[in-house]
Amino acid sequence: MKIVCSQAELSKGVNIVSKAVPTRTTMAILECILIDASSDKIKLVANDMEITIETVIEGRVEERGIIAFDAHFLQEVVSKLPNSDVTIETSDKLQAVITCEKARFEIVGKSGEDFPNIPIIQRNQPIVISQFTLRETIRQTIFSIADNDKIKILSGELFEITGNKLKVVSLDGHRVSIRNIELKDSYEDKKVIVPGKTLQEIRKIIGGSTEDNTNIFITDNHIIFEFDQTVVVSRLLEGEYFNINQMISSDYETKVKINKKDLHSSITRSTLMVKEQDKKPIIMNIEDDKMNLKISSFIGNFDESIDISKEGKNLQIGFNPKFFIDALNVIDDEEVTIYMLDYKNPCLIKNDNEDYIYVILPVNIRES
Repeated sequence: MKIVCSQAELSKGVNIVSKAVPTRTTMAILECILIDASSDKIKLVANDMEITIETVIEGRVEERGIIAFDAHFLQEVVSKLPNSDVTIETSDKLQAVITCEKARFEIVGKSGEDFPNIPIIQRNQPIVISQFTLRETIRQTIFSIADNDKIKILSGELFEITGNKLKVVSLDGHRVSIRNIELKDSYEDKKVIVPGKTLQEIRKIIGGSTEDNTNIFITDNHIIFEFDQTVVVSRLLEGEYFNINQMISSDYETKVKINKKDLHSSITRSTLMVKEQDKKPIIMNIEDDKMNLKISSFIGNFDESIDISKEGKNLQIGFNPKFFIDALNVIDDEEVTIYMLDYKNPCLIKNDNEDYIYVILPVNIRES
């Protein structure tokens, strides 16, 4: 095999596929990045048996072939090469020479034939969504997936397609994040659970252009994301997702409109009074045109009042401050609307069109 490409292009490709290299594995070949130049294209591939990432880089194939290199070593070598053309040449005995200007590395690769094959998946009609929308949807929901594997499906996100609507849902038992997206076309109804790890990696490597699209293909066991010159293939999580409609009631007795920045800043200030291991709630006391926020800990006390527009009853209710901050961090509106029933039931943060809905469970407090 002999290929020639720029250092920048090779570095970009290596960084993209390295997201699928496992940190721990009993299969040494999975610790590698495959360079596949068996056709006229230069493909880089990594695979941890749950997610596969393949990307095509610009360059010349002068002699066809395939070889695998230790991913960490390859990434280190490529990152330190001069910004010039890189030549990778291999022999039949897996001896490889990497040259760039006056730099020369002689290393031993591994057989590309031993690298696990990418799943052959039938691709029917793609679901088309802009790269920007996909990246933003992940950003606005991924923070509320569960960070443990006790209930596997909570480590993923629900992708539910109904006609021309895409609903993306994540939950961790204390909160729910929902994004509703209107697609340009209508599709066959589908409901799948996509691993959070897959979505995290896509968010890191996708370009995020409003003009460029992502093609999504869904089968019984896999989901494929195609964008730019990159393909991400992931296994789906098995199981039945929770019925979130039971958590989202249209009933409310208190409706509050509040400046998002003011609320975010106040809650952030309140957390200065709480150490990370403490679980002190922030208490919201809603009366007339004011929301008073209060938090108490062994460090001391904090309280602050914010102007609001309120409909309905006065209410005192407590929340984990982090959950509120996480939701406010990803809302782009200047003003947010919060719907509450009573101090025992979840609150909903949503806009009029319900493009986003954030459900946060309250913390039990003693009413003063």
